[in-house]
Amino acid sequence: MYCEAFPDLFLIFTSGVPHLLYYSHIPAVLTSFLLGIYIFTNNRKNLLNQLLFSISCVFALWSVLNLIAWTSPSSQWLMMLWPAFGVLYSLLYALCLYFVYVYIDKKDISLSRKIIIAVLLLPVIFFASSKWNLEYFDIPNCEVHEGRYFTSYYYLLGLVFMLWTFGVIVVRYRKAKPALRKQIVPLGVGMLLFLLSFFVTGYLASAIDNFELEQYGLFGMLIFMGFLAYLIVQFKAFNIKLLATQALVAGLVILIGSEFFFVRNPVNIVLTGITLIIAIGFGYMLVKSVKGEVAQRERIERLAGDLAKANDSLFAANLKLKELDRQKTEFVSIASHQLRSPLTAIKGYTSMILEGTYGVVEEKMRQPLQNIFDSSQRLVVVIEDFLNITRIELGRMKYEFSNLNIKDLVEKVVSTMKVPAEQKGLVINFVAEGGEYMITADPGKVNQIISNLIDNAIKYTPTGSIEVKVSDGESKVRIAIKDSGVGLMPEVMPKLFEKFVRADDAGKVNYSGTGLGLYVAKQMVEAHKGKIWAESEGVGKGSTFIVELPAKKDLH
Repeated sequence: MYCEAFPDLFLIFTSGVPHLLYYSHIPAVLTSFLLGIYIFTNNRKNLLNQLLFSISCVFALWSVLNLIAWTSPSSQWLMMLWPAFGVLYSLLYALCLYFVYVYIDKKDISLSRKIIIAVLLLPVIFFASSKWNLEYFDIPNCEVHEGRYFTSYYYLLGLVFMLWTFGVIVVRYRKAKPALRKQIVPLGVGMLLFLLSFFVTGYLASAIDNFELEQYGLFGMLIFMGFLAYLIVQFKAFNIKLLATQALVAGLVILIGSEFFFVRNPVNIVLTGITLIIAIGFGYMLVKSVKGEVAQRERIERLAGDLAKANDSLFAANLKLKELDRQKTEFVSIASHQLRSPLTAIKGYTSMILEGTYGVVEEKMRQPLQNIFDSSQRLVVVIEDFLNITRIELGRMKYEFSNLNIKDLVEKVVSTMKVPAEQKGLVINFVAEGGEYMITADPGKVNQIISNLIDNAIKYTPTGSIEVKVSDGESKVRIAIKDSGVGLMPEVMPKLFEKFVRADDAGKVNYSGTGLGLYVAKQMVEAHKGKIWAESEGVGKGSTFIVELPAKKDLH
């Protein structure tokens, strides 16, 4: 049984069909199917990729069968194909719902949802080949008469799945984090435009018995594919490492090439051919360029990953080093405490022997005993510096602040330091300018700071004099220790107050010292909210160490 045959029929190509038929069907089928294959082959085990491929296949099958139904002159073909349309239509909407769930939730849907979807689909599958779907075929007019109840059911089912999909998108969007929301918007817009256009045109075509309207619904698939391509490019959806430029270029070529199905003017055919050739050429160059860009970006991402791992390793190593440094500091503290007690005893007993407490000391024994006393005294100072450093680094340095006159304190320190200065042949002078010198400070720590600086001046001044000057300003008190010693080299100045830095002339003159005194002095001065620095005109021209401490009214 045949209806009136279309003229010039060649497979599915004929001139007796609506002019948009091929342009609406072929580009949509090829674009969706190519993108579906591209995504599926990228990762065949991924559920999301499988679902998109299934959507592409179902849509492509529906479109091809619909195209055959339009171009076939055989009533037998039409009656055989007709039951498949409702099944494929309903299955397409169900797969789109399933796809949205998996894309947003990043996991498979629950068994209960699968059962609900399957139950809703069963009537369509069972009654597809019954009279409820196809009542009869009008051979003279080559028309199919649908079963209204069945047709209404699968369109209603499509509407239910579409509204369900919309609900999932809205609910998940409200709960999603900002990064995921940026993906839900294009996914939701593209999916709903496709489903809505497919539903409206299909339902209207069936309701008013004008199936040419179905052609316009297929363009919604191209819109959906465009949004999917955007998700791939912008967010690397479907775990695709390469950009989907190949798919985009292929889609453009298909769209241009499909114009050959309905253009009839020779000039338009030539122009379409030229445009197609240009699109292929530029598409090839674009794909090649993008591949290079993707390869470069992947290299950068690998380097960034390696850098992150290296940073993690460095962070772990840094933590370990800090722990080792803490243990070292604890060890130095314990060792210094253990050494200080016997040294104090050695120094005390030596002093008593020199003073004659245990009898008259022979002259030939006095100098060796004096050397023992001096050495023990220097060692006590070194140990005290180590103890101070360990207290500072462990945060255990304690300060007992009180109001004091810095002039009186400095003057007492100078008087105690005159003996070692005179033993070296140096003159030490004390000068005080201005009126009050009241500060709030820890007297013991300030004493240690000034003693350390004066001792440093004596140590680095072979001959000449030392001047200790106290002056006050509006909000601070200044103590300056000026010597006529070896001076400071310019390269030493920036690191002078660091640990283990010596202020001698690059080792040309051998001075005893650990390089810890200035570091300890700086930490103590800064704890008093003050400043300490050094000035020197160069090697051999002496140096001046200056300490500024806030006056009493400004220290809180």
